[in-house]
Amino acid sequence: MRTGTGERPGSPWWWLLPGLLLLGVMTAWGLLRYPELPDRIPQHIGPGGVDAWTDKSVGMAFLPVFLYAGLIAITAGCAFAVTRTTPLDEMPAPSDRWAMAAASMNGRPATAASARRVAGALLMTNALLGVALLPLCWIQWRADQTAAVPAWTWILAATAFLLSMVPTTRAWWADARVRAAGRGVSTGNGAGTAPGRDG
Repeated sequence: MRTGTGERPGSPWWWLLPGLLLLGVMTAWGLLRYPELPDRIPQHIGPGGVDAWTDKSVGMAFLPVFLYAGLIAITAGCAFAVTRTTPLDEMPAPSDRWAMAAASMNGRPATAASARRVAGALLMTNALLGVALLPLCWIQWRADQTAAVPAWTWILAATAFLLSMVPTTRAWWADARVRAAGRGVSTGNGAGTAPGRDG
């Protein structure tokens, strides 16, 4: 995927910063709370609250942190892969109708700008999923061993989760509009038909 200067456009890594900041906050919060945790901490949270407990350990106490660290690694890898994918408007012309059908169904972004937009959306989604994990951290790191889970924790987690789907949905919709406008179709010389940037 190259720009008009012959260089690949960089991934919008600045959108990774909110996720890394959240991970740092989670880690610091957990380290501060760990000495105060009871001997038994939540193992499973059901609709009615905490319904299973386990002995206090670093692995269980910091489970939300480990989960989010893994999520950051996965989404950052996906964002990097998207920005390194050759978009449709830079693909050579398919040699036959079967190759044309395969090229249209392989999920490539329509243009380099679309790829950057999708990568940024993935990283924004990651940050919002991190916000959704904050209520779990609060439940996991309470000083008292209580099964009750306040309603606000479910509301915050559900709201952040639903909002996390917005960036990728918008990016997919924008890419679909580019395809519909015919700007992501290859001309066979690698230049594509896109007359300019699609935002």
